[in-house]
Amino acid sequence: MKRPKLKKASKRLSCAKRYKIQKKVREHNRKLKKAAKKQGISRKAKKDIGVPNSAPFKEEVLREAEQRKQELETLKEQNKIVKQQEKAAKRKKEKDADSSVKEPAAKKAKKAAKIKEARAAIVKVKSAKTFKCQELNKVIEASDVIVEVLDARDPLGCRCPQLEEIVLKHEGKKKLLFILNKIDLVPKDNLEKWLCYLEAECPTFLFKASMQLKDRTVQQKRQQRGTNAVLDHSRAASCFGKDFLLQTLNDLANKKDGETMLKVGVVGFPNVGKSSIINSMKEMRACNAGVQRGLTRCMQEVHITKKVKMIDSPGILAAPSNPGGAMALRSLQVEEKEESPQEAVRNLLKQCNQQHIMLQYNVPDYRSSLEFLTTFAMKRGLLQKGGVADTELAATTFLNDWTGAKLSYYSRVPERQGLPSYLSDAIVTELRSDVDMDVVKKSNENVKRSVRFPNLASCISFDSNGPTAGVLNVSELPKETITKTAATTDAEEEKMETTANTDEPEAESPISTTVEQIQEPTEKRKDKPTKEVKFVPVNTDLTSLQNKNNEDAYDFNTDFV
Repeated sequence: MKRPKLKKASKRLSCAKRYKIQKKVREHNRKLKKAAKKQGISRKAKKDIGVPNSAPFKEEVLREAEQRKQELETLKEQNKIVKQQEKAAKRKKEKDADSSVKEPAAKKAKKAAKIKEARAAIVKVKSAKTFKCQELNKVIEASDVIVEVLDARDPLGCRCPQLEEIVLKHEGKKKLLFILNKIDLVPKDNLEKWLCYLEAECPTFLFKASMQLKDRTVQQKRQQRGTNAVLDHSRAASCFGKDFLLQTLNDLANKKDGETMLKVGVVGFPNVGKSSIINSMKEMRACNAGVQRGLTRCMQEVHITKKVKMIDSPGILAAPSNPGGAMALRSLQVEEKEESPQEAVRNLLKQCNQQHIMLQYNVPDYRSSLEFLTTFAMKRGLLQKGGVADTELAATTFLNDWTGAKLSYYSRVPERQGLPSYLSDAIVTELRSDVDMDVVKKSNENVKRSVRFPNLASCISFDSNGPTAGVLNVSELPKETITKTAATTDAEEEKMETTANTDEPEAESPISTTVEQIQEPTEKRKDKPTKEVKFVPVNTDLTSLQNKNNEDAYDFNTDFV
């Protein structure tokens, strides 16, 4: 008897009891055989005597019997598959009927949520560039003053002619200003030449943003101002050019009619320092900023003073027609995995002086970008398993140095060949009309005196490709991205439908053809033209390959007539 709350009862028996049961079973089977023998019932199947050797046409009879046997087997297999298909169709109908009636609401909601998430992910990939383009247009339309941020290391490559043309088409309703950021990463002589070049077209402000701002509330900020806090005057924490830029913006706000705030749109290509400039003006981390490109994805308004409000914007989309070096620095192809980091590094190295690269990174002479990345990875300790150089991580590190505020390089100032097509002398004078150029020049001189510039010998010479073409209209976006995403949506929807309706596979054609071939009479086969297809068998049995030399051995089990 099984006791409660214990394991299952054991099925073990004593040997005497087990032998007794086996003996009774044997006796019972013997009685059954004896009774069947008396009644004349035999369970043994009759043995087929076969075709005797003396019978005429023995081979033809055996061949016909084998053919009938194959026909029966194929028909049997065909009937089996037909029954399986009927059962699958019946099961599918029952499943659909039950799911429409008895499927719980939670399961339906789960399925709908999965489909919604998949579609949302597809739409997000499809509309990322479109959304950025729309947000940038919103910033341009909502702003009274457009500030184009230029990287001092390559100011001409950071300019977007399409953006400047759209801003100047408003005929004086919107002002255009240049901010030359990251001035502490270029030699002083090169900066002065670029300042003269840009001031001939538009008012230009020198700026060096702070990189060590922390998240803190307005109350904490006021408390820090009131107390005698220790100020950090290090190179990274210091900010230059903020006071004079804020003074100019306040003057423009005072000249504006009404009590509305002056809206300043900060635009530019990715990683030129738009968010860092706003944070430096606010003296707190109001916008998300970092080394990674493309962090800002939508417009963000930040109140600087009671009269000035700055609007952060996503980076300008670079057109695919730009050269490789410009795309490596100004686009997000590497982040969006449209281009490999190794290819971007190869395009950048083409525009740099090789000796300057060797001195900056302390690497020996290299013949290709792959060789440079290998030595660079070994120098920095960027290794994979087994001590192999990780060239992909080395290429990403190299690109972060170039796009971030770390590496010092400069581009040569081109010879002036007149104003661009969308600029004229009247437009230039109009841009300077509301800005006190004497104050701007004085502020730039003070900034140049305060900033510590690198030596020319410690910088890399860089060949600029000129202005970078941008995409501002949604209609100008490349159609490849839209068609590709549309194809992926269709493919994913078909995949989801097939996974939801999993049925048994159908196999009708090969069996039907074999049945038709078997059911054909032998006379018709003889009348057909003799076009034989010889199939060469491939032996995969290893034992037969080993006994290949014994194929001609005599078989004593075969009777030869």
